[in-house]
Amino acid sequence: MAFIRQVNEDEAEGTLRRVYDAARGREGRVAGIIRVMSLDPPSVQASMQFYMSLMKRPNALPGATREMLAAVVSNINDCYY
Repeated sequence: MAFIRQVNEDEAEGTLRRVYDAARGREGRVAGIIRVMSLDPPSVQASMQFYMSLMKRPNALPGATREMLAAVVSNINDCYY
């Protein structure tokens, strides 16, 4: 099993603390994908901003359709969504 060093939630500071706090505010927890990117706070922040603009703002596809597409693509890529 692969191991990727991560910044624990209680050790997060600055940008990463804000990203973790926002994640807990949205979902009640910090998702694994966010923790995996935690060693590079500017990248995780940009990634989350991109995700939010694609998945959480109104656009041409309903939210349920966007989530289904994400789940299907993750499955095809053999990735747990």
